[in-house]
Amino acid sequence: MSSVLQNLVNQPYKHGFVTDIESDTAPKGLNEDTIRLISGKKNEPAWLLEFRLKAYAQWLTMEEPKWPNVHYPKIDFQSISYYSAPKPNKKLKSMDEVDPELLRTFEKLGVPMTACRSPRRTRRSLPKWALFSARFRKRCAIIPN
Repeated sequence: MSSVLQNLVNQPYKHGFVTDIESDTAPKGLNEDTIRLISGKKNEPAWLLEFRLKAYAQWLTMEEPKWPNVHYPKIDFQSISYYSAPKPNKKLKSMDEVDPELLRTFEKLGVPMTACRSPRRTRRSLPKWALFSARFRKRCAIIPN
C-alpha cells in the first residue's frame, strides 16, 4: 500500500462519531470452522450450513480474475473477520432501561426514539425511514392513513 493511502487509512475518523458497543466478533480468517461458528450464531438450519460449506469448497477452487489495466494489492481473505454483531442484552421493559450512550447515538443520527414511546402513531408523525421499516411499524403500532 502506498504511503499516501496508508496515511489516509490510518488517520482518525473526522466526519462523524463512533459508538463503542460491546460486540461478539469471530476471529480473522475463513475456513469451515468459521462458517460453522457463524451458522451456529445465526441459528441456521442444517441445510443452509451445508449449502454454505459447499459454496466455500467451490470458492476454494476459484482463481481471482486478472483484469487488464486494473492494479490493486492481492486481497488477503485470511485477514478479514467475517462475523461481528452486538452482544445480546437482556430484554428491556421500557425505554428508560436503554443504554444512554445508545440513545445519544440515535439522537446524533436524527432518529427520534421518542416515536416509540406513545402506544399508537400515525404515518404523518414519523420520519420517512420509519415508514419502510416493518419492525418499527410493528413495534410502534402505526396506523395507516
